[in-house]
Amino acid sequence: MFDYAAKFPTGLTYQEFLLKHGTDEQRKRWNDWYPQVKLTDAQRALLSSFKRKMHVLVFAGAWCGDCVQQCPIFEHFAEASSMLEFRYFDRDANPDLAAELKICGGGRVPVVVFLSEDYQQLGLLGDRTLSKYRQLAQQQLGDACPTGLGPANQELLTSVIQEWLNEFERCQLILRLSPRLRQLHGD
Repeated sequence: MFDYAAKFPTGLTYQEFLLKHGTDEQRKRWNDWYPQVKLTDAQRALLSSFKRKMHVLVFAGAWCGDCVQQCPIFEHFAEASSMLEFRYFDRDANPDLAAELKICGGGRVPVVVFLSEDYQQLGLLGDRTLSKYRQLAQQQLGDACPTGLGPANQELLTSVIQEWLNEFERCQLILRLSPRLRQLHGD
């Protein structure tokens, strides 16, 4: 079993990750994408209502177009909820995580691991949401990776934001309904 309690504290914040692992051009792509992410008031309210601490490990690559388009969503979530603590890990600098977090037998990014306050795994999602896979299937892109250079498809981005939020909410509800944690917190 992977020791997330030992690994998580060694991760980087969003900005630290970009400074350490991104080139100027890669940081520009991430920074250009960030303002395209728009949370609704209802989404912000949901995130701010979270009651349980959740550690969120993000396995990513600054060079990756999917990371360019999804990791800024997570930064918006972090800004909306004090209960979410994110740590980013570069794919190439963390072979232990690369071995642990394969999707369909291969290395993919981003992969998000949802962890409880005491680092018990709640869930794992990667590397794209269902809406994104539907779009790729419709376009028949094969295994080409988007660069994150073009403008956002706002309808797709809205769906991707909501799908990620649904997973964050699902994991938060796991935490809230956990008999172990309810006993620990007296609720």
